[in-house]
Amino acid sequence: MPPPILNSQPIKQFSLFELGFRPFFLMASLFSIIATVIWMATYTFGWSLPVTEVSPIAWHGHEMVFGYSTAMIAGFLLTAVRNWTGVPTISGLPLSLLALSWLLARTLMLSNSPLLFEWAAFFDILFLLGFALAVIHPVVKAKQWRQTAIVSKVILLLLANVLYYLGAFHIVDQGVSWGLYSGVYIIMALIFTLARRVMPFFIERGVGYDVKLKNWSIIDSSSLIFLAALWISDVFFKEALLTALFSLALALIHSVRLWGWHTRGIWKKPLLWVLFLGYCMFILGFMLTALNFFTLYPTTIPLHAFTYGGIGMMTLGMIARISLGHTGRNINEPPTILIWVFAILFLGALIRVVMPILLPSAYLHLMGLAQVLWVVAFILFLYRYFRIFIQPRVDGAPG
Repeated sequence: MPPPILNSQPIKQFSLFELGFRPFFLMASLFSIIATVIWMATYTFGWSLPVTEVSPIAWHGHEMVFGYSTAMIAGFLLTAVRNWTGVPTISGLPLSLLALSWLLARTLMLSNSPLLFEWAAFFDILFLLGFALAVIHPVVKAKQWRQTAIVSKVILLLLANVLYYLGAFHIVDQGVSWGLYSGVYIIMALIFTLARRVMPFFIERGVGYDVKLKNWSIIDSSSLIFLAALWISDVFFKEALLTALFSLALALIHSVRLWGWHTRGIWKKPLLWVLFLGYCMFILGFMLTALNFFTLYPTTIPLHAFTYGGIGMMTLGMIARISLGHTGRNINEPPTILIWVFAILFLGALIRVVMPILLPSAYLHLMGLAQVLWVVAFILFLYRYFRIFIQPRVDGAPG
């Protein structure tokens, strides 16, 4: 019997809520543009931010950590957990309701109303709680207890957001700061755990030749132990010397890990070098944190090496690949526009992190330029990927 003839034309139907990566990658990308434009108007041009319950900088930090970053993580895990466990994750109405909770939190936050800010907090916590349960269910059903490391970090992320709101409502004095910085470190821990699982796999199968990358169990365990120590030292105890020492150790540990993952072929593959450079920004962040024991520059500089550089580049690079693979497209032939998207974002990271150290007098202008480059990168990304998120798989398979 001859093989069936596949229709080369994609089926015209709305598929946004078929799988977790679709709505959350799309909303996170759109929101990152909107939130950055609002922050640029507020910080760079002095406009008034319609948020009264927290400071503008607290809103900016919260929305990039618990808005953008958690949406990216939700999209990744709601897709990956299905593959890991073999158990379907939420789709259709439950997925749309989870996405709606996230969206309501983002919009109500900008209402300039104390009452609606409380509702924003409610929907924000509801989203993270629903996300945690949506990840826990397939893990428990499949009895894959080795996924506990991932699940525990999602729960910690929920608790960090609760801590932030306890600070915003004046229940915990340092809650806003503790919650925000805890969120950054927990997201970094999640990214490092997920990167250890997928980056060697992506590289070995993506460079086009046989290669076996090096991994060491001592690196895997010590990287998370020292990160937990850095989190506690930096956020809760403000021990400058310990923070510097733990950061120096982490810079060394992750440099060794990345050296083990390096092979020359990655520089010919945009979907690989963006992840590699994003990981390098984390290492730079650890180095800058260690050096700042001598108070050489504002603490926001190493922080943005972690966030703009590390989290920004790693998440964008990851979703670019995942969205191709899970819609039946060829990951070995990504859209050529991605080269420009990743290069612009990397340039923005360098301008945001490195240039203010060299030209501190131009800090405000450099920050504005970095904001513009972030917006341009995500606009170009969505120009190519918007339809990928909402249209069905090109091979006709579900998902």
